[in-house]
Amino acid sequence: MDGSPATPHILSMHRPAKPKPQTPPHLSTGYAVRVSVFFGALFLIYGVYLPYMPLWLKGQGLSVGQIAIITATPYILRDLVTPAVAFYADRTANHRRTIIMLAWIGVAATLALSQTSGFWPILIFAVAASIAMTTTMPLTEVIALHGMKTTGYDYGRVRLWGSLTFVVANVGAAEVIARTGSSSVVWMLAAAFAITLIAAHFLPRADRDMSQSEGTHALSLGMAARLAVTPLFVLFLIAGGTVQAAHATYYTFATLHWTSQGITPLIIGALWALGVIAEVVLFAFSGRVVAWIGIRGLLITAAASAVIRWTAMSVDPPLWALFPLQLLHGMTFGAAHIAAIHFMSQAVPEKLAGTAQALYASVGMGLAMAIATLISGVLYERFAGGAYLGMAGLAALGLIAALAMARLWRGGYVIELHIQKA
Repeated sequence: MDGSPATPHILSMHRPAKPKPQTPPHLSTGYAVRVSVFFGALFLIYGVYLPYMPLWLKGQGLSVGQIAIITATPYILRDLVTPAVAFYADRTANHRRTIIMLAWIGVAATLALSQTSGFWPILIFAVAASIAMTTTMPLTEVIALHGMKTTGYDYGRVRLWGSLTFVVANVGAAEVIARTGSSSVVWMLAAAFAITLIAAHFLPRADRDMSQSEGTHALSLGMAARLAVTPLFVLFLIAGGTVQAAHATYYTFATLHWTSQGITPLIIGALWALGVIAEVVLFAFSGRVVAWIGIRGLLITAAASAVIRWTAMSVDPPLWALFPLQLLHGMTFGAAHIAAIHFMSQAVPEKLAGTAQALYASVGMGLAMAIATLISGVLYERFAGGAYLGMAGLAALGLIAALAMARLWRGGYVIELHIQKA
């Protein structure tokens, strides 16, 4: 302190923050490698948890209703927990330390699960592991986006390693389960959390740079609340959230429906893999795509592709048509995700980066996905493949929001912060 009175520091909503100097190439590569490794480690957890946790729960003697409760509870709780943890990380300017803490929680929770029986204890530890996993993602994105801003690397080429390791974990875990049974799931999860914990210690210390770039600010809960109700940010949450949530029928019932149509497990596996491949290819060239079509254009294209994809899926297309429709996954998921990440990087002050990511993950995607999944269950039970038409309607809502956002947003910050600078 130099004894002068504190003066307001304004982050203008009309222009992004001042560009930062480019990092030397060797440091840029090191930053990208460390974030890539962490994404790869984190998605080992997702690749085991998402497809196989219900199998482990069933092996513990839980009923279908109890499994549904354990699966749904994290969706509800993370709408509160994830933004709160992210706000804490933003306020303390220590995202890396918070990620390490969450990884420790994941390790402890999965080890506890290995020694636990009964619905209530399993519910407690399974929810803790799930929230640790999902809350880590938005905090990781903050560090990844800071690297993209300061070093100029292509975010998609860093993020694609997560998609690749998801597939590796998915296939590898299936082989382990086939040999040892479903009891191995919780041990694989513990190992994946442990690997993520190790990788977290090698994450770049981006928080120090972020603090220095904006000074010492007293981030308040009111600032986070203002972001949450800013009209442009709300439009973004609706657009990005509904396009992602429109995958609910696909994620929940695609395999079941394809099996009922007589499609073999080998072909079903190929269809799922094709969707991931399309996603990875887009991530690999995402920098060029964003430069070519722009953030707004990419989000609009993703929403329009979702309307087309799910409308076509609702009429039970022939097998040959499923392959090009699966390629659209690169647009309906990949393009929507890339657009969201770049939008938050450009439209939200870095001081609120973690809070923005958490709101997108928990409200824009988590809450929307939970609602869409419940709707999908009702629709699929009554209309089978026709349930996809409901998802097309949800995507259409996202398209309307994306068009409105594109018309109103001019490329600057969506919120103006007046923060006392020490």
